[in-house]
Amino acid sequence: MQQTKKSTYKLLFYLKRNELKKNGNAPIMARITIDGTPKTMGTKLEIDPNIWDLKFGRVEGKSTKALSLNQKLDNICGRIDQIYEDMLKHEGFATAQKLKLAFLGVGVMEDSLLKVFKKNNEDFGKMVAKGERSESTYYKYKIVYNHVAEFIKNRYHRDDMAFRELTCDFIREFDFFLRIDKECSHNTVWVYTMPLYRVAELAVKNGLIRKNPFEDYEISMKENDRSYLLKEQVEALLMHSPSKSYYELVKDLFVFSCFTGLSYIDIKQLKNTNIQSFFDGHDWIISRRQKSDVTSNVRLMEIPKRIIEKYKNTTRNDFIFPVPTNKVCNSYIDKLIQELGIVTEQKVTFHTTRHTFGTMFLTEGVPLESLSKMMGHKNISTTQIYAKITSQKISKDLVGFNISKNLK
Repeated sequence: MQQTKKSTYKLLFYLKRNELKKNGNAPIMARITIDGTPKTMGTKLEIDPNIWDLKFGRVEGKSTKALSLNQKLDNICGRIDQIYEDMLKHEGFATAQKLKLAFLGVGVMEDSLLKVFKKNNEDFGKMVAKGERSESTYYKYKIVYNHVAEFIKNRYHRDDMAFRELTCDFIREFDFFLRIDKECSHNTVWVYTMPLYRVAELAVKNGLIRKNPFEDYEISMKENDRSYLLKEQVEALLMHSPSKSYYELVKDLFVFSCFTGLSYIDIKQLKNTNIQSFFDGHDWIISRRQKSDVTSNVRLMEIPKRIIEKYKNTTRNDFIFPVPTNKVCNSYIDKLIQELGIVTEQKVTFHTTRHTFGTMFLTEGVPLESLSKMMGHKNISTTQIYAKITSQKISKDLVGFNISKNLK
């Protein structure tokens, strides 16, 4: 590989005077600095602080001990310099972290793609256990890890790969692998590249690679038609008596979401402490969206109030609802939609409720800015999708409607 731009590289030896050993000696440390980023490491050497030359980073005097230690420091310096030059020659760049790991004998593969990915997933799993991150996102990260591992196995015939091999070409080939071998849709490919992008960001942050290879890769989510129910269909569901008694809870959760805009995970984590009285005298749901960590404030109307009261004291903790799994909810919703004879262009799932909430409340005249805050959107552009949906609905309703004829 051709060397691009030589880094600003510096190596300094110093004493760790605040951690003296029992014999009074201080550990000799090495500090590698490349492009202003320092990394420190121990040399496994020690010396009496009184005979250390601070200016030159060496032992003073010409005693046998001084000469021996200085020779060892020179050897360390020579080895690090050589590794640095080799990195520039073969990889085109070097970072303090890579240089440190290589010198310590850890090797590039100790911080390989799959090992860092796995560690990231393990850390993510700990946050899920504490309720700080979404379990569904964690599941997605594990799926992507398996796909990357399979891709490396099939494409490179190896169990892992060095981060320097994570190039834009690798990403494009992984994109192709997802589309062809895994038969993923465009939007699924977009979703699956996000965890890998996150791992690449960590690699840059930790000095394992200099540039995120995703900078040369472009992909964006394609806007799909969003399924939603009409106000009349929601009312029909509200009045419906399910054929199975155990459908009742899911029906209520679905209707509750239609009138609050809360997602499945946000309803599952909804607690009594999230219900608060505001200055207007009304009860509001004050929460933060699990997905975006954005505040969502929704005024409680009569229907969701009645649903909350219906399930009061049905849980053993502070959670408001005894929520089944998302899979169970979607299965029961499908049955309920069939029982009502509701026909939609897209399959109705629990997430349909958020689209229903958005379109229903915009149709009723709720300002776009207010709806955006209620739904906990980071950007109002996300909320504007619902304005587009309602405009398309009005346009379809006007097709074939002869205004001049009706004015006669």
